[in-house]
Amino acid sequence: METFISWRTWDEARAELEGDPAVSGTLDVPALEKAAGAAQRWHGDQTRPTGVPYVEHLLEALEVLVRGAGETRTEVLSAVLLHDVVEDTDATVNDVEAAFGPLVAELVDWVTKPPTSGQGRQAKRAAKSAYLRRLRDAPPEAIIVKLADRVSNVQRLDQMPPDFQRRYYAETLTYIVPMTEGHPWFASWYAGWSERFAHLR
Repeated sequence: METFISWRTWDEARAELEGDPAVSGTLDVPALEKAAGAAQRWHGDQTRPTGVPYVEHLLEALEVLVRGAGETRTEVLSAVLLHDVVEDTDATVNDVEAAFGPLVAELVDWVTKPPTSGQGRQAKRAAKSAYLRRLRDAPPEAIIVKLADRVSNVQRLDQMPPDFQRRYYAETLTYIVPMTEGHPWFASWYAGWSERFAHLR
């Protein structure tokens, strides 16, 4: 199972992107730099549950799309860098649209979970399930943003608490893996991942 953890900072990602002839001629690196900078500003000092800077998750998802799935569309790659800004920062969909255009904003909007503050645990889980079911109707571009986001989240699932591992594994098989239909690279990756963590079934 391939993991995507080599880009820890935007400078590292940019150096590799610009140095790879296979992608440097097709990617709009300055546009991606703008999106990475905006994501860094909006997320600020936020960290992941593992304690690493939030930007590392965004760069992992970018690496998944570029190095794994071979994605080169600027709007899709910008959206993956910005996919959590509406959900986890003060940024709005309108802010994203003003800076990056309507398509990027639409993709970010699709993958943004609705707010659940003040709700109990069961209500939050029900809302998340409804959000994941709704994603089945999303445009293909939004689906691959979500698939890349989840690859980053699950590629090192064994570093999370045991009860979370089992719940997240089941959720991924139920809601995320069916979205890989029509996306061969993701279907193959998740097949390998599900076997790697088959003990969680």
